[in-house]
Amino acid sequence: QVQLVESGGGLVQPGGSLRLSCAASGTIFGIYTMGWYHQAPGKQRELVAAITSGGSSNYADSVKGRFTISRDNASNTVYLQMNSLKPDDTAVYYCNLLRRGVSYWGKGTLVTVSS
Repeated sequence: QVQLVESGGGLVQPGGSLRLSCAASGTIFGIYTMGWYHQAPGKQRELVAAITSGGSSNYADSVKGRFTISRDNASNTVYLQMNSLKPDDTAVYYCNLLRRGVSYWGKGTLVTVSS
């Protein structure tokens, strides 16, 4: 089993920054991808950014140039640095780990961008 615990959400003003963290624990080995998804009220969960074990990353068009995903393989932790936040970024952010076609999810952390 794999457990994912997110932290770092909160309330921030437009233009501000937040850094999300997600620590993975449990039976973790081999090659896996970690990522962040977000889900705004009344909308579907969408990919924000993902990063492979080798460090290759991809981003949603809406966050390119503003968000940066990184990971520490030694501690099985993935980070999401979010800069220049906009009200449209308001959502619950979920951590995801994908390994051998099996997807694991954290419980989510709320990010609210508002003045």
